[in-house]
Amino acid sequence: MNISAWSIRNPVPAILLFVMLTLVGIYGLKMIDVAEMPDVNLPIILVSATLEGAAPEQLENEVARKLEDKLATVGGIDHMSSSISDGNVSVRVSFDIEKNSEEALSEVRNAVDAARADLPSTVEPPTVSKITTTGEVLLAYTVSAPNMSEADISWLIDNDISKALLAVKGINAITRTGGVQREIQVSLDPAQLAGLGITAADVSNQIAQIQKDDSGGRGTVSGQNQSLRTLGALSMPEQLGALSIPVTVTGTANSSSNLVLSSATHLRLDQIAKVSDTQEDRFAWAALDGKPVVGFQVTALLGSSEVEVAKGVRKAVAKFNQTHPQTQIHEIWNWVQPTEDNYTGSMHLLYEGALLAVLVVWWFLRDNRATLVSAAALPLSIIPTFGVMYFAGFTLNILTLLSLSLVVGVLVDDAIVEVENIVRHLRMGKSPMQAATDAANEIGLAVVATTLTLVAVFLPTAFMSGIIGRYFIQFGLTVSVAVVASLMVARLLTPMMAAYVLKNNPKPETDSWLMQRYLKAVAACLKYRGRTAAAAGLFVIISLALVPLLPTGFISPSDDSMTTVSLKLAPGSKLEETEAAVLEATRRLQKVNHVTQVYAVVGDATSDAASSAVNEATLTVSLTPRADRSRSQSQIEGDIREALWTLPGVQVAIAAESNGQVMEVTITSDDSTALATAANNITRDLRSLKDLGNVSSSSSVVRPEIHITPDPEKMAEQGVTTEALASTIRIATYGDFSTSLAKLNLPQRQLPVRVQVDPAVRNDLEALGQLRVTGRAGGVPLSSVATLSMDSGPTEIHRRNRQRYVTLSVETNGRPIGDVAAEVKALPSIRNLPAGVTRLATGDDEQMAKLAVSFGMALLIGLMCIYAVLALLFHDFLQPFTILAALPLSIGGAMLALLITHNAIGLSSLIGILMLTGIVTKNSILLVEYAVMARKHYGLSRYDALMDACHKRARPVLMTTLAMGAGMMPVAMGIGTDPSFRAPMAIVVVGGLITSTFLSLLVIPVIYTFVDGLGVRLRKLLGRDATGPYLHDAATGHGDGLGVDPPKPVVLD
Repeated sequence: MNISAWSIRNPVPAILLFVMLTLVGIYGLKMIDVAEMPDVNLPIILVSATLEGAAPEQLENEVARKLEDKLATVGGIDHMSSSISDGNVSVRVSFDIEKNSEEALSEVRNAVDAARADLPSTVEPPTVSKITTTGEVLLAYTVSAPNMSEADISWLIDNDISKALLAVKGINAITRTGGVQREIQVSLDPAQLAGLGITAADVSNQIAQIQKDDSGGRGTVSGQNQSLRTLGALSMPEQLGALSIPVTVTGTANSSSNLVLSSATHLRLDQIAKVSDTQEDRFAWAALDGKPVVGFQVTALLGSSEVEVAKGVRKAVAKFNQTHPQTQIHEIWNWVQPTEDNYTGSMHLLYEGALLAVLVVWWFLRDNRATLVSAAALPLSIIPTFGVMYFAGFTLNILTLLSLSLVVGVLVDDAIVEVENIVRHLRMGKSPMQAATDAANEIGLAVVATTLTLVAVFLPTAFMSGIIGRYFIQFGLTVSVAVVASLMVARLLTPMMAAYVLKNNPKPETDSWLMQRYLKAVAACLKYRGRTAAAAGLFVIISLALVPLLPTGFISPSDDSMTTVSLKLAPGSKLEETEAAVLEATRRLQKVNHVTQVYAVVGDATSDAASSAVNEATLTVSLTPRADRSRSQSQIEGDIREALWTLPGVQVAIAAESNGQVMEVTITSDDSTALATAANNITRDLRSLKDLGNVSSSSSVVRPEIHITPDPEKMAEQGVTTEALASTIRIATYGDFSTSLAKLNLPQRQLPVRVQVDPAVRNDLEALGQLRVTGRAGGVPLSSVATLSMDSGPTEIHRRNRQRYVTLSVETNGRPIGDVAAEVKALPSIRNLPAGVTRLATGDDEQMAKLAVSFGMALLIGLMCIYAVLALLFHDFLQPFTILAALPLSIGGAMLALLITHNAIGLSSLIGILMLTGIVTKNSILLVEYAVMARKHYGLSRYDALMDACHKRARPVLMTTLAMGAGMMPVAMGIGTDPSFRAPMAIVVVGGLITSTFLSLLVIPVIYTFVDGLGVRLRKLLGRDATGPYLHDAATGHGDGLGVDPPKPVVLD
């Protein structure tokens, strides 16, 4: 049954169908979330273990390796990487993409439990968790309150503000930047401790044992059951000084004290120590444009809409400001704006592309009613797509919006072909009803074929393997749904609307001068088939020769009007030194044109003083909006690099890896010495390359350490153990572990009580040696049982698949990563790695390799699907090759367009090539389908059929091409939102369309003759009728009752 004819006779069902689909689409558009990227649940499990104060080398041997050995027994692991820093081990276990996340979590948890017995007893129980956040900061705020201290503002953020904001749906964490925490410090005099015969550890343990509540026991007073509670915890800092500390030595406390102990065995804490209600040692700092601030950052849960989370946070902040008038919370920057700009810009591009496509239709048809019928296909195809996206759980992200903005010109194609054919039949003198019926019947197979070929190309991208495949599921399905919707419109609604909207137009159609010249050109090509084929082959060869001239990359550098600058001082640098470097960097950055704000964060306010990297700072630099400046972000980053290049004693890194401007070189080995040597050699060679930015290494620069080496014999004589020695020195200089510290109970929180000796002792190696260690006969000096010396050790250790590795990050400074990779590969230090050292593919290098495989497979599957669809529709195994011949004809235009616009072959351009594969076949299908039909149903000769196909299908081919080009032109020109990712795709498609359309109209008829001739010879060889399927009813001139008048041969002037 002809569905178009049925729809023309019965318009109500089709109208109701699209009314319902449109309403569903409007609902979906209203409800669907806006996000930066598709929600992808990757099977990645994080294992974290903490041993406060432990050095990286100790953690590597005692914790990391034991965890890795157990985790290696888990099946389905793709790779495993570990990062080891002061007091912390973090193991990231990445599974094969097909692995179920919950199953992976359970298996990793079991492996960690099995390793618990082998870990040191002082290690906190390891935590095992899935990734619940993208890790990117969504919003950043500063908090100010004139009547509050820095510690009070910090507590306000940690308590009140966090409570208010964590109630917002989609928030993962509120992280304070800068500020300090309040704590009770008990400062001891080492000389007085020695005189009293006690150590700092004794005092800390005694406070912890006294200053706590406990429970247990049962009473039955007055015939009732009662539970017993021991309430020993104090609630006021002043009460802490009255605690009793046991003392076992008699005599005078020290030479300057009149306190005589005689037989006393206990003293008040405030008699032997200074008890202060103060703040912790500062190990985090933040500044806005050089002025110290306290603030917080918001991160969102994985899968949540950044835009909706930002709306909720801003609403909660506004409400908090109203209820706390003494406090002001100011938003200083956000990463939501690029997402919002992408959504707004993509919708504008959608509208602009649709308008241009409609204008193209009007220009050709010069008929308002016909243009209206064609234009209706756009909203009726796109709006239902939103409904499908919403109910499928998709979001409006960079990929789905890109798919819609690129395909907008394609969606009107089917309607254009239908309407143009109907208008042509109207000009034959037919009524609108008859013209719509005949034209829809005539063009039906071509419309179905062109649509299914597009689906055949894009649908495989939704099923690509690996991480890239997961991200492109939404891309491929969105395009496929929109294209199928356009087919439904073209077959159900467009003919029906044309039948009732268009008017009679018996005006005979005459060929324009362009058509006449085109037909002469086709006739010449058919006459000189060999020369035409040779010229086409030469064009393809030249096109392929352009490929090596193009740079290669992964993702083009983006322009989000924001960049990051990382500063790293020498290990062991103090916080004050990092602050000074940040202030100098800020002063220089403020002089760079288009820099509007600098927000700096030093250290980690959520960690402890031992593990916070106070020698590192991250500067978030806000730039003038892209629309208000003529220079790109990459150029401004070059200015920033030049301004900070001479910053003394500071390693500077600019721009993040996600910006597409960092290339990684990763080497791995079991031999740490050989690994370090290779890393140094490669770093030296990398810095010799021209036009590159900073080269940084994850190979930790050694930091200064104080090594305490016990003497076993002396320790045995004095009865001192290594554990007691380490505990004494740790508590005296830093305090006990955070989990072991005594706590002072306040109404809403607990204050840690930190016991340590006078901080001045930490400045003197000799003074450290005089600290007392508990032995068999009392306290003995540390220096009497151990040697103290200055030494060094690594600040961080990185491991991958149970081997140490070093990653060298190279700022490409705007150069294509492929070009830089080729130069790096040729370096002597890379070609001649030491024995046992190997190079790993990581970062963009790894992704580019996987990308080539995934897209190559998707392209191959797409071509196979196209061939299968065409073979089924045409009932011919050879003619699909004629249609596919248009593909190589598009390569030259695509490559030339990339070359002219200075774009690289990367992720964006590969998507464009994939899209081009489906689009360029449409032109060939229109020509070949009509030629086959003319020969089969009208009995025309091959030459006459081809000439008539070119005569009748050249205009719709040109119209659809110009409509597609016009629809993509705003994207290709970079109008509106950041074009870095989307523009290369549109450039490839527009460039390929130009050459493919021009050449297809001339070359495809020639190729058709060769393929048809081959078919004739094969049928003769097989003993079949050489005329094949080209049979017709000589009496009527109608093969299958199409109801269409047979064409007349084309006569050239």
